[in-house]
Amino acid sequence: MRAPDDETPAGTADDGWTPDSVATGSIGAIPVPAEPTTTYRRWPGILALIIHPPISQSGAALAAIAMTSIGPPGVVAIRQLVAAAVLLPIARPRFWRFSRRTLGLVALLGLATAVMNLGLYGAIDRLGLALAVTLEFLGPLFVAVAGARRVRDFVAAALAAVGVLVLVGPGGTTDWLGVGFGLAGAAGWASYIYLNRSVGAAVPGFQGPALSASLGAVLTVPFLIVAAVEGRVTPLALLLAAVAGVCCSVVPMAADVFALRRIPPRVFGVMATLNPVAAAVAAVVILHQAPTVTEWVGIAVIATANVAATIDVRRRRARPSSEEAAA
Repeated sequence: MRAPDDETPAGTADDGWTPDSVATGSIGAIPVPAEPTTTYRRWPGILALIIHPPISQSGAALAAIAMTSIGPPGVVAIRQLVAAAVLLPIARPRFWRFSRRTLGLVALLGLATAVMNLGLYGAIDRLGLALAVTLEFLGPLFVAVAGARRVRDFVAAALAAVGVLVLVGPGGTTDWLGVGFGLAGAAGWASYIYLNRSVGAAVPGFQGPALSASLGAVLTVPFLIVAAVEGRVTPLALLLAAVAGVCCSVVPMAADVFALRRIPPRVFGVMATLNPVAAAVAAVVILHQAPTVTEWVGIAVIATANVAATIDVRRRRARPSSEEAAA
């Protein structure tokens, strides 16, 4: 009996997968080999990763402005609709051929996407852009150190804990609900990474991310409808949220896929830590939200923890074991 199309082994989707070898945008993570096929021409990939954090975090700042009218769930709904509108025509998912297990994984991925974005924008609404993005980065950090055993990994985890304590301790924020939203976004991002591995191994291309983005839109559109009924939806808010969808979803996805074909994942992981810094700059320039000295310290500590964890995981996986060397 022939296996269902969605269960056809997708070796390229799972082989060499590593926690930070996935796109950081919220459209969908694209598993890639542990090393890019093109070992040269790395500078264009690095340049793409330098350019996209300011664009994506500027989009998040515009989303923060739109939230004053339609609220965080409304912004998330528009962002998911934009992601689905871009991905569905590209992927053309044949979901009727998916097994029940694959459909379940896609549904969980859509839920994780919704939680990730709702948590992030809820935190932005209460804590400001810089702190919210920094807290969300605890998600991929957890994934990077979860299976680690070296001292540096535990040091990275301890650094992250110190960074959170700095952010919420004396001189930091006292909005525990906002911190809860940020941690929920981090948990959603961590789940999103793991689920993308499973979905990427089950279905090829962008079919899984396209369906999960569509499901995320279905889950959040009711909030947008409520905002429209209450008269809170304005043309400006819709425009800003749509631009945010392009900047925060489409641009990161394109930049990440472009970069991951040209640079090693370890470099990609380190470059991703530019996002909290870019968020802090966008908060100052666009939203006039200047982080305090304490908040800057917390952001720097958590970014450093991400760099430490990423470098350690990459080097450990890149170095062959003694058994492999003997073979």
